Amino acid sequence: MSKSIQFIALVGFVASVAACNKAPEEDYVLAQPAPVTVEPTFNSKY
Repeated sequence: MSKSIQFIALVGFVASVAACNKAPEEDYVLAQPAPVTVEPTFNSKY
């Protein structure tokens, strides 16, 4: 095979290996939900 065909095959192989590489797993951060508050009630006019 010619050098250019070998080079193209090598680049394709490296690209396919890089594409199939397992992506690093992201860390999941759980945030505490906001505390539940009581709604204000209607007592009277002002």
